[in-house]
Amino acid sequence: MERASTPASPLVLDTHEIGRRPGSTRTLTTVVPAPADLGTTVIGVPEGSDLELDLRLEAVMEGVLVSGTVRGRVSAECVRCLDKMSAALTVPLQELFAYPERIEAERAAGDEDDEDLRYELDGDLADIEPAVRDSVVTALPFNPVCRPDCPGLCSECGARLADDPDHAHDLTDPRWSALESIFDTSNVSDQTKES
Repeated sequence: MERASTPASPLVLDTHEIGRRPGSTRTLTTVVPAPADLGTTVIGVPEGSDLELDLRLEAVMEGVLVSGTVRGRVSAECVRCLDKMSAALTVPLQELFAYPERIEAERAAGDEDDEDLRYELDGDLADIEPAVRDSVVTALPFNPVCRPDCPGLCSECGARLADDPDHAHDLTDPRWSALESIFDTSNVSDQTKES
């Protein structure tokens, strides 16, 4: 079998060293730059920032099982007050990278149920970027907040309510504005002075 070319990305792992004998393992601890778009518009790992990979590659009957943890720092914006924030992130990673001939044999046997849900080795290379992306993005909170009791922003003027807890606006329903002039105390005191 022809060996695949050298990995072009730091998130492409060469599994040649462990061979195909089930039970063979290799550990890998490395720091790689985070790929682009590792998150959402509100929260994510900044592109190029450090991602620490602590992985174990194990040959199994179906392919290579990659398991371990991914660590990094996420940058986010609080969805209530729009403050910038940063936090540490550690997520587990466990994915099977199937041997191409194993997938072909399953296709020939008509067993293609999970084909779209699996990753496939390219020769001896395992591109773990999609698996890392799936693990990291699904672990991120959908609505990040700077603290659980963040009061957010004033809906009228946009002031940060955490800076001024007593912030309030006197709002009058425009339908009652005609009646308001009747009960305006400053107007009443002006009329009594004139009398």
